[in-house]
Amino acid sequence: MGSPVGGAGGAASAVVGPLALRRARDAVMLSFVLNGFGFASWVSRIPEARAELGLTNGGLGLLLLVVSAGSVLTLPTTGALINRWGAARIVRVGVTFDAVGIAVAAVGIGVLDSVPLTAAGLMAYGLGIGVWDVAMNVEGAAVERHLGRTIMPRFHAGFSLGTVLGAALGAATTVLGVPLTWHLLAVSLAILVLAQATVGSFLPRGEEDPAPGGERRSALHAWREPRTLLIGLMVLALALTEGTANDWLALALIDGYDVPRWLGITGFGLFVAAMTAGRVAGPPLLDRYGRVPVLWSTMAAAAVGVLLLVLGGSPALAVLGIVLWGLGASLGFPVGMSAAADDPVHAAARVSVVSTIAYTAFLAGPPLLGFLADHVGTLDALLAVALVLLPSALVVPAAREPHR
Repeated sequence: MGSPVGGAGGAASAVVGPLALRRARDAVMLSFVLNGFGFASWVSRIPEARAELGLTNGGLGLLLLVVSAGSVLTLPTTGALINRWGAARIVRVGVTFDAVGIAVAAVGIGVLDSVPLTAAGLMAYGLGIGVWDVAMNVEGAAVERHLGRTIMPRFHAGFSLGTVLGAALGAATTVLGVPLTWHLLAVSLAILVLAQATVGSFLPRGEEDPAPGGERRSALHAWREPRTLLIGLMVLALALTEGTANDWLALALIDGYDVPRWLGITGFGLFVAAMTAGRVAGPPLLDRYGRVPVLWSTMAAAAVGVLLLVLGGSPALAVLGIVLWGLGASLGFPVGMSAAADDPVHAAARVSVVSTIAYTAFLAGPPLLGFLADHVGTLDALLAVALVLLPSALVVPAAREPHR
């Protein structure tokens, strides 16, 4: 069986030494962990933010829309910036916006009780997420090619591990009564210091991008490629599957099952724990069976999980539903990034396009789910996820490995 990343690993590994490759792998993994940690730290305090700012579900959805809008604004150009400056520099920029945005939002919520200032912070945070996300995925794909085996889901497992840690810390600080502002300020400082200190271990600039400048296609050309667009549509549906849980699962448990706030956050932690497990276990399955059958299986698991959570009517079925939902959402985004980066020459542009399409789910999802929740209830609104998964299964074959 050929290399899952198109056989590029063998030649490239001879250029990058084993020690440098391990350091790059570890630095990318830490980047994913920190990204997830910051994200879940914010998500874990969303119920408190809703209460402090006096927002309805619809109003909260519009506030979450600001994060997505910030991300989408940067995504179309990030690939070109990576081609020009390298992934390491772009990650540094993204981390800075991310950390500053979290800090400003924390002050807006916990100190000044200001929706506009909170929105401004979340806009900067969204800008940082978009830039950081594309750059670390391009770097992760480059490391994957050098290794010559599937590893991208494990990088995304690092993101999920970071969300587990962030959710756990969020639950603990909520139970202990730690003010939201102090919690999120500490998180933003930790992210800024650790990420900036380790990104220098990324692959050398010439090994991230093996293409001479004239051989790269523009991002505009990537937007006209049918396969890239179909991969983007697949990832959009699976990003919505993951993102809905990030934004609404804790609130759905609080509103629909009448559990205390800390238990709702714990349910979100269970989701990300299941997603982490799926991403750790996924690479051997992907290498053995291929992307298409594995993705179809996980999408089915996610749909069943949502149905059990919403319609099961008992705590045991809700827990099982959360676990299946987490496992089912685990592989869509990382496999989509790997598929977009199958050709290293055009990886940055294609990853940028797929990420832009995927983040449209985060743009449309929060307000739509919020408005739907205002009419049918927060828990029942989650059924929209299961409906979206059905047609998206039709485009999964676009992600098939080139060598299969």
